[in-house]
Amino acid sequence: MDFFDVIKRRGSYRGEFENSSIPPEDLKIILDAGICAPSGYNLQTTTFYAVTDGDTRKKLAEIFPTEATQSAPVIIVVTSKCIHAGDYNLEFEIENYAASTENIMLAITAMGYAGVWMDGMMKFEGNIDKVRKLLNISCEETPRTIIPFGKPKGTVIQKEKKAFSERVHII
Repeated sequence: MDFFDVIKRRGSYRGEFENSSIPPEDLKIILDAGICAPSGYNLQTTTFYAVTDGDTRKKLAEIFPTEATQSAPVIIVVTSKCIHAGDYNLEFEIENYAASTENIMLAITAMGYAGVWMDGMMKFEGNIDKVRKLLNISCEETPRTIIPFGKPKGTVIQKEKKAFSERVHII
């Protein structure tokens, strides 16, 4: 699949997934895409937890009760660390996690799977601590999002975007 086709086909799939597992080699390729994302000062502040264990996925689905979390064969939890560096003591925690997450979403699409980037529910009261406790994540890392993914039972549709001329100004 052409790279630009992948971009156009990537959508947020919140539906039910087929009852099939993800081959370990596919999961490694998808996670490697997250690792290859750009990182401010190359600090590589993002970490990935690929949850394949059924009991742990079920517990995550209790924290994030959606159709996608209840049926996904894999739920990736993306975390980040706040590290200040450089002459201006800058940090790129949010940018790093976002770049990694989008790379993962594109890799999921390129490999014929579907998923959804779910950081909104992570922000609900207490969910960060629940995820941290469930996965034994250190207090230095902040769980930022989950990505439930698998083979979709339904159709993945990218929502309509505003017109190019509305969002782009070439000066």
